[in-house]
Amino acid sequence: MATKKMILDLDTGVDDALALAYAIADPAVDLIGVVASYGNNLLEQTAKNSLQLLELLGQNIPVFKGLEHSSTSDHFNVMQVSKEIHGNNGIGNISLPEPTHKIQTQDGVDFIIEAAHQYGKNLIIVPTGPLTNLAAALHKDPQISHLIGNVTLMGGALTVEGNVSDVAEANINQDAEAANEVFTSSLPITMVGLDVTLRTLLTKKETAKWRQLGTKSGIAYADLTDFYIDAYYNLGIDKHGCAIHDPLAVGVAIDPTFVTTLALPMKVITEEHNYARTIGDKMRLNTSHPNVNVAINVDKERFVPNFMEHLTGLLANH
Repeated sequence: MATKKMILDLDTGVDDALALAYAIADPAVDLIGVVASYGNNLLEQTAKNSLQLLELLGQNIPVFKGLEHSSTSDHFNVMQVSKEIHGNNGIGNISLPEPTHKIQTQDGVDFIIEAAHQYGKNLIIVPTGPLTNLAAALHKDPQISHLIGNVTLMGGALTVEGNVSDVAEANINQDAEAANEVFTSSLPITMVGLDVTLRTLLTKKETAKWRQLGTKSGIAYADLTDFYIDAYYNLGIDKHGCAIHDPLAVGVAIDPTFVTTLALPMKVITEEHNYARTIGDKMRLNTSHPNVNVAINVDKERFVPNFMEHLTGLLANH
């Protein structure tokens, strides 16, 4: 059993599915639970996706439901572009058996709080969707900001444009108010944003290796990732492959040397102009210990092979 414990907070789409497999495959951490979020799809669907993928990968890891909409709204509608990128079901429209395990009855926010008290500095939380669940946990128990070892989140953009506006990245844009609460808390945070994730590309050369394994999981993961690669091509996001956003956050949570970071007190703009922009907070520039490390470069020549080695090993056996 690894000393480090990980919670994934997933809005399970395609790159979340890849991140889930990566976290399972790396022996340096124990994945102790998955908290479902809205984002790439509705909460019910993302929770089901996580359950189905865990069973496909031979795992019995608990899945909890988080919140089903942002902290400033009373509902959530899936964006059409999310369906185009991730498929109507969030996982490339692949068909998986109905899950035999059930969603946990415990609330996902309470699970985060409980784990923070149980594991303290050995707990790593990796949110790859909106930060609504983590902000809610901070609201309910502010003490956890001093307990949790690290939060490595996929979200934001500091040195490049956003992907939903010139300044906003999709996960932060879903709930900028919650993101600002997380960024301006005392939590030790690593921001893995578009600055680095857009440099990590998978192609059909890689997915062909999974397909050639001939296993159920190898074929399923090849199919869902090929859907994502095609969407990137057809929508003009990138003609060279798909970015593996969420897996990079998992990789950096386990091995921070995959990226070069800039220590900076960060905030998220919540006014309509520049909504959801992640930017340094000039009012806190002289704080002695900025709580956010922003990834600004990535050793993709080391990360992508590491990711492929871990996933291929896992997919070969299920």
